[in-house]
Amino acid sequence: MLEANAVDYETSIPNNVGLSSDRRVLKALEKWHPGYLSWWNEMGPEGFQDSLVYLRTAVGVEPGGWAKFDYVRMPEYRWGVLLAPKEENRLIGFGQHKGQPAWQEVPGEYRSMLQRLCVIQGDTEPASVEQQRHLGATAPSLYDMRNLFQVNVEEARHLWAMVYLLQKYFGKEGRSEAEGLLIRRSGDEDRPRMLGAFNEATPDWLSFFMFTYFTDRDGKMQLESLAQSGFDPLARTTRFMLTEEAHHMFVGESGVSRVIQRTCDAMNQAGIENPFDIDRIRALGVIDLPTIQKKANLHYSLSLDLFGSEISTNAATAFNNSLKGRYREDKIEDDHQLINATYPVLKPVNGTFKLVDEPALTALNMRLRDDYTRETDSGVRRWNRQINKNGIDFEIRLPSVSFNRSIGLFSNIDTTPEGDSLTQEEFLSRQDDWLPSVDDGAFISSLMEQVTEPGSFAGWISPPRIGIDNKTGDFEYVRLQ
Repeated sequence: MLEANAVDYETSIPNNVGLSSDRRVLKALEKWHPGYLSWWNEMGPEGFQDSLVYLRTAVGVEPGGWAKFDYVRMPEYRWGVLLAPKEENRLIGFGQHKGQPAWQEVPGEYRSMLQRLCVIQGDTEPASVEQQRHLGATAPSLYDMRNLFQVNVEEARHLWAMVYLLQKYFGKEGRSEAEGLLIRRSGDEDRPRMLGAFNEATPDWLSFFMFTYFTDRDGKMQLESLAQSGFDPLARTTRFMLTEEAHHMFVGESGVSRVIQRTCDAMNQAGIENPFDIDRIRALGVIDLPTIQKKANLHYSLSLDLFGSEISTNAATAFNNSLKGRYREDKIEDDHQLINATYPVLKPVNGTFKLVDEPALTALNMRLRDDYTRETDSGVRRWNRQINKNGIDFEIRLPSVSFNRSIGLFSNIDTTPEGDSLTQEEFLSRQDDWLPSVDDGAFISSLMEQVTEPGSFAGWISPPRIGIDNKTGDFEYVRLQ
C-alpha cells in the first residue's frame, strides 16, 4: 500500500494519482504513450538520444528530497503524472464560488473553459522542446548541455501533466486534444503552436538563456494563477510543475549572468572601457553588452505578448468563475471577488500614454503582466550590479511595454524602447539598433561551438560558481555516445 503522495513506479507511467486502480485513464495514457515517444524521438534533442545524462527525476512531491539524480538516456526517462499533496477540505479562494469546497470533478458549466486552459498550457510545453532541439550540437559545456536536457525532459513531463487532466476529466474531446498536442509543431506554417512566442526560433545559446529567463517566467506566472484554481486537480498539478519550473528560470538568469561576466572579464583584461566599442569587444570572442540588451528587448517584448490583451473579458470570466486566479491570490488582501474594484491600465491616449482606471476584473491580464515585470526587473538589476562591480559603465534596461508589441493595446503602435512614438517607417529603419540584426545573429552563431571536455567551457561564457547536485567542476554531466 503506497503512502499518500508517494510515487508509484510499478505501473508503466510513474504517478501519485492511483493509476493502477484507474484502468480507464491508465489505458488511455498507455495508448497515448507510443505517439509521445515517437514525438520525442523526432522532435526532442537531436543527436543525443543514446547519451547518458545526469538528470534529476521526481521520486515524490513533498518539499524535501523530492528528486534523485542519476544517469539516464532521455528516451528512458521516467515521465509521469505528479500532483502536489492534496489539501484536505480546501476551499475556493476567489470569484463567485469563493468559500465553497474546491471541485474534484469538472463543473459541467465550465467544462469548455477548463479544457481550453489545459490545452493552451499543454501546448507550450512540447513547443519549447521543439524550439531547443538543435542546441545540444553547440553546447558551450557538458554542464550547460545537461541543463538544457533537464529543462527539455521536465517541459515534456509538464506535457504529461496536462495530458493526464485531459484524458481523465474531459472524455473524448480531451483525448482528441491530447493527440493534437503531439501533432502541432513549433514554427510550422500549417500546424503552428498556439502562442506566438512558441513559434519563434531559438538559434543560439544566448537566445536559450533569454527564453528560460523571460518566457519561462511568463510560464511561472500563468502556473501560479492556475495553482489557485477552484478545480483542485488543476491547482495541484500546476503547484508541482512550479517546483520543477524554478530550475528553468535559474538556468536562464545564471546563464545570462555568466555571459555578462565573461564579457566583462575580457573587456577588463584587454583594457577596453567603452562597452560600445563593439568591433574590438567582438574580436575578443565574447558577446558585447549592447547585443545582450538587444536580446533582452526581443525576449521581453515577445513574453509580454503571451499575457494577451490588457483588457480581457475572457480573463474576467475565468476569474469570476473561480477557474484562474491572480498571481499568489492567497497572499492578496482584498475581497477576492473584485466587486467595484479598479486597476490602473497604461493606455495610448491622444498620442501619449496614460494610466486609466479600469474595472479590475477586466484588467486581470494587465495586473499579471505588472507582477511579471516587477519580478523580471529584479533579475535585470542583479545583472546590472554585476556589470557595475566589474567597473563597466553600462546598464541593461527593460524596454517600454509599448515596444515591439504584436498583441494588445500597443500592437498597432511603433515606439523606441524608451516609449517615444515613431512612424512605422522610422521603426523599420532603426530596428537593428534595438533588436538583434542579421549581423548580430551571424556573429553570435560564429561563437557557438560545442565543448565536450569535462570542466571546459566555450570562450564566450564563464563557468558556474557551483555545479549541479554540488558536483565538482570537471564532473562528466553527459556521457556522449
